[in-house]
Amino acid sequence: AQRAIRLVRYYAPEWNLDPNHIGILGFSAGGHLASTVATHFDAGNPAAPDPVDRASSRPDAAILCYAVISFGEFRNDFTMHKLLGDTVDEEQRLSLSNELQVTPRTPPCFLWHGVNDDTVPVENSMLFSGALRRNNVPFELHLFPKADHGLGLAEKDPVVGAWTGLCVKWLKGLGF
Repeated sequence: AQRAIRLVRYYAPEWNLDPNHIGILGFSAGGHLASTVATHFDAGNPAAPDPVDRASSRPDAAILCYAVISFGEFRNDFTMHKLLGDTVDEEQRLSLSNELQVTPRTPPCFLWHGVNDDTVPVENSMLFSGALRRNNVPFELHLFPKADHGLGLAEKDPVVGAWTGLCVKWLKGLGF
């Protein structure tokens, strides 16, 4: 995912994209990947032989949809074990509990989650948004009382499906 951010940023002029408006979006376990990229990035290596590796891997925005974020108390064990294996190393677990990795450099984030989600506890989004607030990172959080896990775009749900329009407005507010 970091390589993808770098590639898009590097080729942005050729692809007629703004290299300063590159975001990442993820749902559930993909939301963990997106939150990891949003909290574990670098500015690129100016001395790298591959020019793509010279570009920053920091996204300019992250959209986290009912995301697995924490490997702490409110973790999704299935995702944690698929990523870290059956024997979980404590240092890795903490490093990939992304609510603990937020800094003032974390990009702005849009989050939405179902309060009733019984697969990924809503506390994942709440913990992450709390960390964003403490670090003065702009964010928007939407909690839907009834939004089962795995709804995706939620096109058949007029309430939850509103998240896409809310996200577009949020992105426009960032200048995307």
